[in-house]
Amino acid sequence: MSGSPDAPHTAATRPAALRLAADLGRRRPLRLGVQLAVSAGIIAFLLWQIDVVKTFHLIRSSNGLDLLLAYAIFIVTTWGMAWRWQVLLAAKAIHEPLGWLTKLYFIGYAAGQVLPTSVGGDAVRILEHARRRPDAKGDAAGAVLMERVVGSAGTLVMVGIGLVAAIGRYDGIRLLIWLEIAFVLGMAAFACLIFSRRTNEWLQSQSGGRRLASAFRSLWGAMHDYRNHPGALVLVLVATVGLQTARIFSIWLCGEAVGLHLSPLVYVVMGPLLFLVMMVPFTINGLGVREAFFIAFLGRFGVGADAAFATGFLFYAVTIATSLPGGAILLWRSVRPMLVRAPQP
Repeated sequence: MSGSPDAPHTAATRPAALRLAADLGRRRPLRLGVQLAVSAGIIAFLLWQIDVVKTFHLIRSSNGLDLLLAYAIFIVTTWGMAWRWQVLLAAKAIHEPLGWLTKLYFIGYAAGQVLPTSVGGDAVRILEHARRRPDAKGDAAGAVLMERVVGSAGTLVMVGIGLVAAIGRYDGIRLLIWLEIAFVLGMAAFACLIFSRRTNEWLQSQSGGRRLASAFRSLWGAMHDYRNHPGALVLVLVATVGLQTARIFSIWLCGEAVGLHLSPLVYVVMGPLLFLVMMVPFTINGLGVREAFFIAFLGRFGVGADAAFATGFLFYAVTIATSLPGGAILLWRSVRPMLVRAPQP
């Protein structure tokens, strides 16, 4: 590293993920404050609805082996998530090692604990990748966002499969069917818009404008270009269904850990909806919304609020544990420059 050994630890030497978190903290205090207030309000309401002592007992006496298996599923499937990203990048002739992309995924998980939901993690991945390939920022960002879009489509496929399997077995799923229809129609409309040649040609013909508008046109063009790579999109969609299925079993294991012996089919319906809800940036990392969803959904199947809250809390603990490798990477990258600059005895 060049420069004086005692040079200050400037913003330029800090990891991009940490800089983004710091920038968001400085520039959007009102938004973060509102999100924290919403989370706190929802959690306070839920704590009022449950028996805190009983819920704490369920969490404390939960089966550690089930939780360990749930954690292992999340860790292993992270490599699969990174592989999806690698496939979309390769379609644009951007070839990255799977290990490096997996590391960025873990960093994104860590950032997502303090930034607004998984969208914050996506922003960190885009920024980190842009530092590696500044000449392909549009295509790199487009790959991340297209991965999110196709991932959402795969989640809707999973919801549809679960609802079809649940017809005639469970009551009270009519609302879920209408929600699925609404999500599918919204996704279809977005796909028609993003892959429309006419829309893209009109957008790209708009010259001038501010830097943000130019970046938006570049990003839109990068996503639109995936219409020429249907094979990559189908491959990522199939992989998403497989990965989501595995992660649904991690939710089921959290329920088993507190003594809920429901059919995995319940979680096949619930899991994809939860993944969609977690993408909405109402709160910090979905705190409060996630637990409310567990109580509302599992209540339809005769599960008490205490057990449902405990299941949601344990699932949250699993996601926190999954972010620890990324947190360790960020911590090492922030400490390492200081160690390198430390004067030698």
